[in-house]
Amino acid sequence: MRRVALVAVSLVLATGALIAQQGQQAPPAMAGQQAQAAQPAQPRLPASPPGQVAAQVGGKWTVAKEGAEPRYTGGKWIVIDYGRPILRGRKAIFGTPAKATSATKKAAPKAETKTAATAPLAYGEQVNSGAPVWRAGANVTTRLRTEVPLVFGGKTLEAGEYSMFVDLDNGKWTLIFSNQPYQQKYDPNNKTDTWGSFNYDPKFDVLRAPMTVRTGTESIEQFTIQFVDMTDAGGTLEMLWQKTVAAVAFKVGS
Repeated sequence: MRRVALVAVSLVLATGALIAQQGQQAPPAMAGQQAQAAQPAQPRLPASPPGQVAAQVGGKWTVAKEGAEPRYTGGKWIVIDYGRPILRGRKAIFGTPAKATSATKKAAPKAETKTAATAPLAYGEQVNSGAPVWRAGANVTTRLRTEVPLVFGGKTLEAGEYSMFVDLDNGKWTLIFSNQPYQQKYDPNNKTDTWGSFNYDPKFDVLRAPMTVRTGTESIEQFTIQFVDMTDAGGTLEMLWQKTVAAVAFKVGS
């Protein structure tokens, strides 16, 4: 009996030591790896993320009942959807306008002898990427949707949906509104509808408005379209990228 008791005590002590040892061990690494692998992959952002700018006009702030938060009702939307390219260290994104002087005109034939590798890009050539005008953004065609008429320099753009482009013309910016059909998904065989500003045809222009261009004090990393100084009577549409700020004022029509 004494021998049996000693064996039993030895088994109890061995079992206790094994339990204590297991309690001190860290959780298996495989369990953590499996939990990490189970997490869904984060979606990758496009190189030029989509953006939207909006304003509302013509509405009123009302309070439905005492103590309730004011609500803006009856407003009409002005919305622009566009792609927002990023500088990522690029310099002189629009280029430098050529000076129309007699000296540069005389020097022009010499420039023709330069190779394509050394010839400087013309103003706007980098952002146009071979298209006749700039898409004022990236990827898809920039689109304006307005529920009210907009008046630019005395010319009225009726309520509706339009494509937007910019004719950069050596630094003299002109905003273009067009009703040319556009591609929502790129089709290389489609040579009539715009993708960005490729296939642009001026015969579809609805309205052209000159923009003022100035140099800002800060470099804007991501291309931005914004409405500033908005009232029910109108405001200003601005485009900002790097240190270039282009603007055009408009009024809300009736």
